[in-house]
Amino acid sequence: MNHNLYKLSKAACIAAVAIVLASCGGSGESKDTRPEATKKNAVQIDTDLKTRLAEFAQAPRAKGQFAFYVFDLTADRPVYGVNENLSLPSASCLKLLSGVAGLHLLGSNYHYETSLYTKGRASGGTLHGDATFKGSLDPQLQPQDLGRFARALRKRGIQKIEGRLIADLVITEPVKSEAHWYPWDLSFSRYGLFYKGAPRVMRELKYALRAQGIQVADSQLVMGRLPRGSRLIYKYVRPISMVTRRMWKNSSNTQATAMLYTIGHRVNRRGEPTACGVNYLRKFLRQDLGFTGKDLVIHDGCGLCTHNRLSPKVLTAVLRYGYHRKPVYRLLHDQLSLAGTDGTLARMMTSQATRGKIRAKTGTLSHPYGISSLAGYCEGSNGHLLAFAIMDSEMSVLDAHVYQRKLCEALVK
Repeated sequence: MNHNLYKLSKAACIAAVAIVLASCGGSGESKDTRPEATKKNAVQIDTDLKTRLAEFAQAPRAKGQFAFYVFDLTADRPVYGVNENLSLPSASCLKLLSGVAGLHLLGSNYHYETSLYTKGRASGGTLHGDATFKGSLDPQLQPQDLGRFARALRKRGIQKIEGRLIADLVITEPVKSEAHWYPWDLSFSRYGLFYKGAPRVMRELKYALRAQGIQVADSQLVMGRLPRGSRLIYKYVRPISMVTRRMWKNSSNTQATAMLYTIGHRVNRRGEPTACGVNYLRKFLRQDLGFTGKDLVIHDGCGLCTHNRLSPKVLTAVLRYGYHRKPVYRLLHDQLSLAGTDGTLARMMTSQATRGKIRAKTGTLSHPYGISSLAGYCEGSNGHLLAFAIMDSEMSVLDAHVYQRKLCEALVK
């Protein structure tokens, strides 16, 4: 072999090896290392599933708006859809968006912290100084929980507060209905204590202290901020996972509204929390999910507003977003209702074909006309994980439930 040609060939081999090695290296960013993610380019979608979905789409159905979309997460490819970009009333499936967006902003390890502080000297059973109750946006704290804080004072021998009892609260006004909610949708009595207004919080705090034999006069109760130099004596925490569980599995409107307040307060502590929360959801839809259509509408965080409009493709994108973030997906997997087993799906899809095989969020509004949606995950007959969404409106909810069941049967057949 010509010596110069040999040198060129050797150099080319070295360059090729260097390129291969460079391509194997990472950029330092975390990646999804699940088998289905690393092999997605080689994985094909189930053609039999596609055929079943086409047959489902072409079958006769009742009049009304109808749309669905199915995405193969294992293959990372769409499978089939009908009107998948059509914006329709989402009902409580909006809770998927508000929950995932909240976890994205706050983190899956976020905790609501409610605390009690003292400042001053305690002697002879009297606190010669102030006690401060620092509230949070915990949506599940109830009046009976305040006994924990009162007992914390009593354990330190305090039977009387000489100074002030300060309530440092995140919000002071009671929660209000969204402009388009129906009058009966507020369910004010079901909200946590912090969402019922400052006077109610201060009254219940006073009762809790007196129940433990701690003397405090009405004149000592004031609104204010935690004084500098105060010392923490008790803290009660509630993980955000307890909120998302009620949002998703039980479709709690109060918990979803509280999540919106939490989002809004994190984004802008001085702004009106619901407006700031809604603006963040819209931003998440545009910037993180990539949907900019003006026909997509968000007015609240729970889905009670009939003006909310999403599409099956948007709902599936939310599920895909959660799937690719392991802490979020763990919560979705554990907290979505399981067909025929628990949550809002406990009495739906109870047949052997679907029971225990569908994890999904339901959405139902019977006014002003039938609105029903379903979005979630299931394992296809070929073992692939699927994300799906089906939305129906202007038809009987009972009819919509039939189509949801038939779609799910086609997915897992």
